Amino acid sequence: MPEPTSAPLVVPTAAGLYCPAGDFHVDPWRPVERAVITHGHSDHARLGHARYWAARPGLGILRKRLGDVDVVPVEYGEPLAFGRARVSFHPAGHVLGSAQIRIEADRATWVISGDYKREPDPTCAPFEVVACDTFVSEATFALPIYRWRPTAEVVDEIREWWLANRRAGVASVLGCYALGKAQRVLAELLRVTDEPVYVHGAVATLTDVYREAGVAMVPTLPVSAARKDYAGELIVAPPGADATPWMRRFGKASTGFCSGWMRVRGNRRRRGYDRGFVLSDHADWPSLLRTIRETRARRALLTHGHSDVLVRYLREQGVEAGALETAFAGEDGGTDTPATAGGPPLGAVGAPTDANAPAVPERAREA
Repeated sequence: MPEPTSAPLVVPTAAGLYCPAGDFHVDPWRPVERAVITHGHSDHARLGHARYWAARPGLGILRKRLGDVDVVPVEYGEPLAFGRARVSFHPAGHVLGSAQIRIEADRATWVISGDYKREPDPTCAPFEVVACDTFVSEATFALPIYRWRPTAEVVDEIREWWLANRRAGVASVLGCYALGKAQRVLAELLRVTDEPVYVHGAVATLTDVYREAGVAMVPTLPVSAARKDYAGELIVAPPGADATPWMRRFGKASTGFCSGWMRVRGNRRRRGYDRGFVLSDHADWPSLLRTIRETRARRALLTHGHSDVLVRYLREQGVEAGALETAFAGEDGGTDTPATAGGPPLGAVGAPTDANAPAVPERAREA
C-alpha cells in the first residue's frame, strides 16, 4: 500500500465530512451539492442536497424516506471519479443497501465505514473488509461489555417469549427500529415459524421496500382498529409507540425491546419493558477491534459512541487513533421520522458516556 500524504482526504466541516480532492461530502447533515450516502437512516441521509449517490440496493429506502430526490444508484465495487478522487461503495452489513465509502487520492486510501456489523444478516449484503491507510469507524458500542450472542439464540428467545405470552392469553408487543431491525427480526423468525406477525404502519411501509428487494420474511399483517383481540399474537412496533394510545387496542400485553443497549439490564428497567433482547445492527467490541485490525489501517478515526475508550485502547496497542467529531447519532438516529435538511451542530455526539451504566436516551435509538 503506498505511503499516504500528510493532507487528510476527509475533513470535518460545518456541513459534514468533506473530501477536498473529490469536492463531495459523505453523509452531510446540512445541504450540499454532492452527497455520498452510506445508508438510509436519518442521521446519515437527509433532505436538501442537490444530488445523492447511494448503493443500488438501498435506493428504495432513500426514495421512500426522502421522496423524489436526484439519486445516482451505484453498484457495490463500481469505480467512480470525483475530481482527482477515485470512489467506490462496499457492503457494510448494517441495513439493506448500507455501504462503506472507499476514497483513493493523493497516494492515500481512506474508508468511511458509516454504521456496520459483522454478524450474518439475511436482509443485507455482508460486511466486506476493505484495506486502507485510514479507517473511519463508528464506536457506538465501543466498550468491552458489549459482546453479542449468536442471532439465532436471541431469535429463539423471542419465539419462546411469544409462545409463553400466548399461553398466558396476552399479546406480545416487540419494539424494533422501523428501518433495519424490524425487517431483520421478521427475516430471522422465518427460521422458526411461518406464522404471521402484526406490524405498526411505520414498520409496514419499510418492510414493503425490503420485500420488493427480494428479502424473505414471515408474513405480516397491519394492526387494525377493527380487530378487538390480539391475545397470543406478536406485534412489531417502533420505539415510542408503547407510550401512545395506539397500545390500548392490545389490552393486557407483554412488552419487549430489541437493542444492543439491552446488554445492560438497567436500560430495560429505565424504559419499562418486560423483556430486553440483545440484538444490534452495530459492531460489538470484539468486532470493532477485529475490523480495524483486518483493514490493516495505519490510523483509525472514530465517530459517535464511546470513541474515547476505543481511542485509548488502540493507542495502547500501538495504533494511531483519534476521534472524528460528527453529527451522526449512532443509536439515536430518529429512524421513525422523516429526514430533515437541518441537523445537530458539528461535534454533536449521540451516545452516553458513563462506561459503567450507559443509559438509553429518550429518543428512539438505532441499536
